[in-house]
Amino acid sequence: MHCLLIKYSQQKINIMKIGLFIPCYIDAIYPEVGIATLELLEKLGLDVGFPLEQTCCGQPMTNEGDFESAKAAEELFVKNFKDFDYIIGPAGSCVKQVRVHYDKLEQTDEVKHVREKTYELVEFLHDILKIKSFPGISFPYKVALHNSCSSIRGLNIAKPSERMGKPFNKSADLLQLVDGLELVELSRPDECCGFGGTFCVTDEAVSAKMGHDKVEDYVASGAEYVVSPDMSCLMHQMSVAHKNGVTHIPFLHIAQVLNGGPFK
Repeated sequence: MHCLLIKYSQQKINIMKIGLFIPCYIDAIYPEVGIATLELLEKLGLDVGFPLEQTCCGQPMTNEGDFESAKAAEELFVKNFKDFDYIIGPAGSCVKQVRVHYDKLEQTDEVKHVREKTYELVEFLHDILKIKSFPGISFPYKVALHNSCSSIRGLNIAKPSERMGKPFNKSADLLQLVDGLELVELSRPDECCGFGGTFCVTDEAVSAKMGHDKVEDYVASGAEYVVSPDMSCLMHQMSVAHKNGVTHIPFLHIAQVLNGGPFK
């Protein structure tokens, strides 16, 4: 099924040693996303390792300004992943935490290596592997795409609407390689969904209204699925959708689509 990709990977990337970083909320709530990410990377011919001692990347503590508590988690992350060529995670905000916010650690060679080589799944496939096809993968549905704020404004996965310049969207580029998939147009595609980590707890009413606006946009667009590289945003949006009676639109991580299922 992935013969062309495997041929590409054997020629270009068989020397890469990949560390798979699965954020704690995916491990606990959406293990199928972690499995899809692993299967997709292995289908690409990559040598993937999974450090069993990995825990939180430290993002929740950093978001609250508790850098001392975050430090222990960050040091453990570096210890777990320092020997890999690349560290790949299916979550933009967690990857952003490593790349951007590990600045409070002593900047040893190991810390610098981990920060530089930690990539979100979409940007790794798009920028490093430069994937041009997904042979055998079909998804004949209308799809609404949601890129998280962290991915857009922290990892440059797509052009934010407030900036001038030529539009680009790396998630969309990958999805458009999938046979039969049609991306629908949203009225405000890069607007925050309201999750924002602890924001959805401290500002519950505002967070819920922002999520409601996103779900309304999906319904109006005629989307049959909502797809995102960030399950935290989808978790929030799914909850809002179901509370408002919108149960006919499934929410999927992009790894599940690119891996060809199975879908729940």
